[in-house]
Amino acid sequence: MNSKINLMVILAVLCTVALIENVQSNPTVDLFGGYEIISVCMTNCAQCKRMFGTFFDGQLCAEACLEFKGKIIPDCEDIGSIAGFLNRAELKKFA
Repeated sequence: MNSKINLMVILAVLCTVALIENVQSNPTVDLFGGYEIISVCMTNCAQCKRMFGTFFDGQLCAEACLEFKGKIIPDCEDIGSIAGFLNRAELKKFA
């Protein structure tokens, strides 16, 4: 009886070790400068590009997201956060 319990404990430990060894972490969990923030930044750039069309420089916005690692997140409704990405040449045509 005692040998069966020992065998079960050993099998449980081996299965646990095997499962833990194969677990991979998800890099999108890091909220402070990781992949998740860059993804949000890029998504917001794409959304602003769809909203403002030729008035918004989506390429420059995306490059800034990568360069600053998502520390500056554009908000399409906040002119201060997207001012650097507005295409001034296009805006002057309508001024």
